[in-house]
Amino acid sequence: MNDSEFLEIDGSFGEGGGAILRLAAGLSILVKRPIRIKNIRANRPKPGLRLQHLVGLKTLAELTNSTLSNCKVGTGDITLYPKQSLKNKINVEIVTAGSIGLLLQPIQIACLGFNKPEKIEVLINGGGTFGKWAPSLNYLKEVTYQIFQNHGFKVDINIDKHGFYPKGGARVKCTLYPPKNELKPIVLTKLGKIEIIHGKIIVTNQLKSKKVGERIRLSVINQLKKALDFDIKLDITYVDSLSSGAGLSLWTYSDTGAIISSGTILGERHISSEKLGELAANELLKCIRNNIPVDNYLSDQLIPFMGFVKKPSKIKVLEVTSHTKTNLELLKLFFKRDFLIKTKNTYSIIEFQ
Repeated sequence: MNDSEFLEIDGSFGEGGGAILRLAAGLSILVKRPIRIKNIRANRPKPGLRLQHLVGLKTLAELTNSTLSNCKVGTGDITLYPKQSLKNKINVEIVTAGSIGLLLQPIQIACLGFNKPEKIEVLINGGGTFGKWAPSLNYLKEVTYQIFQNHGFKVDINIDKHGFYPKGGARVKCTLYPPKNELKPIVLTKLGKIEIIHGKIIVTNQLKSKKVGERIRLSVINQLKKALDFDIKLDITYVDSLSSGAGLSLWTYSDTGAIISSGTILGERHISSEKLGELAANELLKCIRNNIPVDNYLSDQLIPFMGFVKKPSKIKVLEVTSHTKTNLELLKLFFKRDFLIKTKNTYSIIEFQ
C-alpha cells in the first residue's frame, strides 16, 4: 500500500483518548479511507492501546473484512485498510469488564455506509453493560438507538446478562440493520412538550437485601417532584452478575422528536443510593430547565451521523464539551462538510451545513 493512500491522524490531539481511535476507525470504514493513527493515547498514564481498544479494533476489522496492522496492548501506532463488505455475524469474547457500548460505537458508525447484508448480528460474551465514562446499553437502547431509528438506522440490543466492573461477564446480542434508504437529517433544536419521565434502574442481586433499587427510585422521584409535575415511571430490575453494581438512566420523549436523558449514572462505593438517584434527576433537570433537546452524551453519538448525512443537520445542546470539539475536528478529516458552533448564554447550536 502506498503511504499517500493513508489519512494520517495524530491520536494525541484534543482530548487524546480512546474516542479518537474508535471514531477514526469507524469513519475509515464508512468513507472507505485507509488511516494511520499515531501517538495513540499518548498523554494517558498508560499510553497506547488497552485491551478493550484492541478487542474493538480487531472486531471491527474482522466484521468488515478490513486489514488491521499487527498490534497488541501498548501499541502506539496502527493502520487500518478498509474493505467494502460486511459479514452478517460475528462472535466477540471480552475477558474484562470493557464497555460493550464503546465496542459498538465504531461498528454502528461503519454500518451507516452499507445497505447489505439485511442484518448484522454481533454476539458478545463478556464485558460490561455498565462502565465508567461509557454509555450503558440501557441508555443506547432507549435513547441513542431510538433517535437513530427515527432517522432511518435501526439497531436492536438484547441483554441476556448484565456485566459490571471488575469481572464483566455480560451476554449481549446487538443486531444492526444497514439502512436501505437515504438517512434523514437530524434537526433537534426545540425540547417541546413532555409528559412522562421514564427510567430503568439495574441493580445486581448482591445488593438486593439493602434495597438499593428502591432507595434509588425514591430518591429520583423526590428530586424530580420538587421541580416537575409529570408522571414518573421507573422500573427496578435486580439481575444476576459476576460483580456487584448498580446503574440507571432516566429519559423522556417530547412532541418534537427529542429524547433527553440523564445519561448513564453509575453506582460507586463512595456514592450512596440516595445520592445516585439525586445525581440522575439533576442531570435530566438541567436539560428540561434550559429547554435542551439533546443531552451532552447523546450529542457525541449523533455527530458522526450528522456529518455523514448529506442534508443539513442541527442540534441544540447545553454545552459543547472538549470531547465534542475533538470529535468535530476529527470529522473534518473525513467529510467535506462545514459545521458551525453558535454559543449563547444557556445553550449552544451545532450545525452541519
